[in-house]
Amino acid sequence: MFRNFKMVSKVVFGRGCASQLGDILNEQRRSNKSVMIFLVDDVFESGTLKDRLPVKTDDLIVWVNVDDEPKTSYVDQLTTQVKKHMVGKQDHHPSGVIGIGGGSAMDLAKAVSLMLTNAGSSADYQGWDLIKKPAVYHAAVPTLSGTGAEVSRTTVLTGPQKKLGINSDHTVFDQIVLDPEMIADAPNPQRFYTGMDCYIHCVESLTGTYLNSFSQAYGEKALDLCREVFLAGPGDADDRLMMASYCGGMSIAYSQVGICHALSYGLGFVLGLHHGIGNCVVFDTLEDYYPEGVREFRQMMARIGIQLPRNLTADVTDAQMEKMIDVSLVLEPLWENALGKDWKTIMTRDKIRELYLNM
Repeated sequence: MFRNFKMVSKVVFGRGCASQLGDILNEQRRSNKSVMIFLVDDVFESGTLKDRLPVKTDDLIVWVNVDDEPKTSYVDQLTTQVKKHMVGKQDHHPSGVIGIGGGSAMDLAKAVSLMLTNAGSSADYQGWDLIKKPAVYHAAVPTLSGTGAEVSRTTVLTGPQKKLGINSDHTVFDQIVLDPEMIADAPNPQRFYTGMDCYIHCVESLTGTYLNSFSQAYGEKALDLCREVFLAGPGDADDRLMMASYCGGMSIAYSQVGICHALSYGLGFVLGLHHGIGNCVVFDTLEDYYPEGVREFRQMMARIGIQLPRNLTADVTDAQMEKMIDVSLVLEPLWENALGKDWKTIMTRDKIRELYLNM
C-alpha cells in the first residue's frame, strides 16, 4: 500500500504576507460574532506583534509559554481555557485556532485544535492515527524555521509516560502563512538549533531505508538550502531557511527520520532538553552512522560559532537511563528507517545506553 498523506491545503509565501492574515481568516469566520483563538509565543507579548494581529471583539489571544517543550497537561489546560471562553458565544467551537511562533507554538495550536473536537486528554492520542474527529480550522504563522511543524502531520508532546506525537491526517494545518520577515529577528543559537532540526532530519531521510523519489526530491533541496544558509550566509537567508523548513517537512512526510530523532526524544523526555538543541547534541555523536552529515554539521557549528553543552548524561541515574532507552525504543518506525527491518538485532538496549553515555 502506498501512503495517501494529507498536505497543507493553502500556503501563502512572501515578505510581508503576514499582513494578509486578517483577510485569510475572514473567509473562515461564520458570522460577525465568530471567534478566532490566537496562540502566540509569549516572547512577543511585550513587543509590537500584538498590534498587528487581526483580532476582533470576541477573539482570544493566549500568550503561550514554550520555555519547556509542549506537555499534554499544558495542551489540556489550554483546551479548557478555550472552551471556557466559548461559553455563551454563538458557536460551540471557535472558527479557528492560529499558532504564531516556532515549532512548539505551532504544535500547541495543532494539539488544541484537535482536542476541541476529540474527548479526553491529549495524552490519550499520543501515537499513530488515534484521532477520530477532524480538528477545527487551524492555521500557522512561523516565527522560526527548521522544525517543519508547519507542514507535518504530527504535534510533538511530552506526556506522563512518553514523548510522542499525535500523528494524524487531522493534525495538518489548513493554512500556513510563510513570511520571511517574521523570522528575521530570531536570535542565535536558537535560530541555528531550529535550522539544524531541518538539516538533520533531511540527512536521516536521505540515508534511510524508507527513501523514495518524492522524499528525496524535497530532502535534497532542503539540504542544499541549509548549506547555503549556514555555510555561505546569503542576503536572502531567511527566505531560503523558510523554504528549507517547508521542503524538509515535506521530505519526511513521505519517509521518516532516524537514529538522531529517536535518541533526542529520550533525551528530551528525561532531561527536558529542547528538541532542536537535543538533536544537535545527539547528532554530534553519530559520526559512525551519518559520517558526511556530522562532518558538515560541525563545519556549520564552527562557522556560526556554536558551542554545544557537553557531559549531559554524566550524572543520570540508572532509572533515568532506562527511561531514556524506553522512550527512544517506542519510536520503531524511526529505527526501521535508519537500520532496516532487523534493527532490533543491531540497536540493543546496551548499544543505546552506550550512545547516550557519549553525550
